[in-house]
Amino acid sequence: MATSSAPTSTAPPTLIGSVQRALRLLEAVASHTDGAPAKQLAREAGLPLPTAYHLLRTLVHEGYLRRERGVFVFGEAAVRLAMSKAMQNRRTKIEESLAHWRDAIGVPVYFAVYQEDEIELVAVADTPYAPAVDEWADFRETGHAHALGQCLLGQLDERARKDHLDRHPVERITPYTVRDRGTLLERIGGTGRMQPVIERQEYALGTVCAAIPITVGSTAAAMAISLPLQQEDRLLPAVEQLRSGIGRLLSPFAFSISI
Repeated sequence: MATSSAPTSTAPPTLIGSVQRALRLLEAVASHTDGAPAKQLAREAGLPLPTAYHLLRTLVHEGYLRRERGVFVFGEAAVRLAMSKAMQNRRTKIEESLAHWRDAIGVPVYFAVYQEDEIELVAVADTPYAPAVDEWADFRETGHAHALGQCLLGQLDERARKDHLDRHPVERITPYTVRDRGTLLERIGGTGRMQPVIERQEYALGTVCAAIPITVGSTAAAMAISLPLQQEDRLLPAVEQLRSGIGRLLSPFAFSISI
């Protein structure tokens, strides 16, 4: 004789009322560009005024709100949260774009920017069948040796470029690395503004790379591809395919790329 089991009841989640009320106050603040006084925020959040005052003081103490001339506005902690979300959204768009071009061309694709006086490798898209170059030497310190770095240095003004090379001197890391600062500067100066920068085994033996400059506003950026040395004949056609789509590439990057 079959026995029927009693339905399993799902316990409701435990909710913290004070957190809910604080969030309603933050939502009320968000609806006022120039801030709002406590009485108005309490009314819009549906809270008794004493409760609203208590929560507002707590949010000010924690840095999520700031009181200015009798009204409450967002504080630095709230701004950091918003910026963190925006940065994550930008990174996701960049990663999606790199994955598209990785699949379209069949090569690893890299994206880097020059910010806060350093080279930052933001994202890489590769596959087990087309792996990216291992960052065996710090990309920031070896910008003279890889295509991304040379491409970014080429977009800097003379003062910024000199400052970078003073901090990160030209040094050979493979037998093919550019031999000195003068040779590097001559190479950078001889590359056309939107022409790809080609590097052969200067950063990693057995690898060839090409990078394309991308400038959005005042931010220097670059995209690059890499291939094994034995596939060097694919490098120029692949980078030309990437460069020909530069207009479509810039569309996802039209937002601020300060990562």
